[in-house]
Amino acid sequence: MACRIGCGACCIAPSISSPLPGMPQGKPAGVPCPHLTAQLACALFGDPRRPSVCGSLQPTAGMCGTNREHALRYLDELERQTTPLQS
Repeated sequence: MACRIGCGACCIAPSISSPLPGMPQGKPAGVPCPHLTAQLACALFGDPRRPSVCGSLQPTAGMCGTNREHALRYLDELERQTTPLQS
């Protein structure tokens, strides 16, 4: 499945724990990646500096649904379910 043009949900909803250009401490969940373009595309796509976690997240019908809002909700819920509890 190809990414939906103009979505960018996977560059906003998930946290990224590894360093990336412009965010050496990683990216918090819900914060747009600094490499998300105005067209909601990844400016680091194909660039070796792109975090490996970004390349490992592949679009699926279940994740992407029929619109951007579905993808944002799905990824937000996945982030909540996989975030370790703070003690």
